[in-house]
Amino acid sequence: MDGGLFEGKRGLVFGVANDRSIAWGIARAIHAHGCRDFAFTFAGEILEKRVRPLAESIDARFVLPCDVTDDAQIDAVFRTIGEQWDGLDFLIHAVAFANREDLEGRFLDTSRDGFLRALEISCYSLVNLSRHAAPLLAARNGSVLTLSYYGAEKVVPNYNVMGVAKAALEASVRYLASDLGPEGVRVNAISAGPIKTLAAAGVRGFRGMLGIAEEKAPLRRNVTQDEVGQAAAFLCSNHAAGITGDVLYVDAGYNIMGM
Repeated sequence: MDGGLFEGKRGLVFGVANDRSIAWGIARAIHAHGCRDFAFTFAGEILEKRVRPLAESIDARFVLPCDVTDDAQIDAVFRTIGEQWDGLDFLIHAVAFANREDLEGRFLDTSRDGFLRALEISCYSLVNLSRHAAPLLAARNGSVLTLSYYGAEKVVPNYNVMGVAKAALEASVRYLASDLGPEGVRVNAISAGPIKTLAAAGVRGFRGMLGIAEEKAPLRRNVTQDEVGQAAAFLCSNHAAGITGDVLYVDAGYNIMGM
C-alpha cells in the first residue's frame, strides 16, 4: 500500500451513516494511503452520534451538519471549508434516499412526492454539492466521486425509484465531467455490488439480492466495503488522472453476465 498517495491531500465526505457505510470504507482507505485532512458531514443528531466518533478516529478536521436539501446548511459547510482550506482534492458523494414504501411493489405506484424526494436527495444533491465545491476543487485539480448501483441500467426488483435516481445520477456524472473538465476537475462514479449497509436494509428482499449476486457473479462472491474503498482511492488519486465521466463497476463481475 502506498502510504503517501494522499499525503497533503484534503477531502470532504458526505454520506457516512455508520462504520458499515461505503463512504466510511472509502474514507478509511484514503486515510490509509496518507490523507490526514478530512471533513465529514452528518444529517441530524442521530447520525452525528455515529459519524463523529468515526471522524475523530482518523483525526478529521471538521465534522459539520448538512442536510443536502437545505441550501443554507450546504452554504455553511462550504463557507467553513473555504475559510480554512485553500482547496479540495476530493469530494465523496454517498448520499441516497427513497421512501421505504417506494422500495417495494411496483415502480408504477411511486408517488409524486416520493419520486421528487428520491431524485432530489439521491441525484440533485450531487449537482448542488459539485457546484459549491467547484472553485475549491479547481484550486487543487480535485475530483468528485459518487456511488451508483446496477439498478441504474437494469431492472432490479424493489429497487424501483432508486434505480431511476441512480440512472439520473450516472447521467449527471457525465454532464458534470464535461462542465468541470476544463477546470481540471474529474467526476466519476463507482457502481458497487450489493453490500450490507444501512441504506441497503431499506430495500425489500435485499438478503436475496446478496445471494443471487454471489451465485451469479464470475468471482462467485460479493464484494466488500474495503474493495470498494480501494477502488475509490484509485479514482480519487493521481493514478486516475486521465479518467473522468466514467462508471467503474466493483461488483465481482456481476454486471457482465446475461443469463
